[in-house]
Amino acid sequence: MTSEKARETQALLYLDGVSVSFDGYRAIRGLSLYIEPGEMRAIIGPNGAGKTTMMDIVTGKTRPDEGEVLFDRGKYDLTKLDETAIAELGIGRKFQKPTVFESHTVADNILLALKGPRTATASLFGWRNRVHQDEIDAILTTTGLIDHRDRMAGVISHGQKQWLEIGMLLAQDPAILLVDEPVAGMTDHETELTAELLTEINKDHSVIVVEHDMAFVRALNCKVTCLHEGSVLSEGSIDKVAGDDRVIEVYLGR
Repeated sequence: MTSEKARETQALLYLDGVSVSFDGYRAIRGLSLYIEPGEMRAIIGPNGAGKTTMMDIVTGKTRPDEGEVLFDRGKYDLTKLDETAIAELGIGRKFQKPTVFESHTVADNILLALKGPRTATASLFGWRNRVHQDEIDAILTTTGLIDHRDRMAGVISHGQKQWLEIGMLLAQDPAILLVDEPVAGMTDHETELTAELLTEINKDHSVIVVEHDMAFVRALNCKVTCLHEGSVLSEGSIDKVAGDDRVIEVYLGR
């Protein structure tokens, strides 16, 4: 049973008192984090701060030793669900390294990712063959890839592959996207366009972005959480967090 407080939460994603250890090392220590519906949140912090482990917990890859992890205003206890069930609830994750189907076209990558019926009958009669191209083109337009729809995914740039994978997440129509270091390896121009893309996506989806590039985080113009040693060190606007002496000492000052 979840607590009365948790059941009454209006947060889309609710983590409270979450801890997890690996071989005696406490990777997450009493972490509490709340994401509201429609919110964009940037997560920063030094290596080993627990950012990836936090996302592993939310997506069911890692089970916490203690604490509550709830979704959709407390309706779902994510600690009781596996990765597939969590994804089907509407929690989408993009890892740092893009993984696209390189031998397929950009448009076909979106087609393969589209959310649809999973029944045997639907598969037998090929529902994907009846998908309107407008639906695919809308995602490609959002991600800036419409002019590359018929190119093989293996030949587009690194930045474009990142956008394609974000588009593949959008094809699943998630309630919240967890995006890990989306601008790593990008040019300055691609980084600027990625900030614009995530801001556009945030109009219809909640977004959590884990990132080290502070200029990019500032461009997102959202609430920032700095993790350190598995718990929240500082939280607030980018100016508040970047000006926090503790954050400067353990992260920005390095």
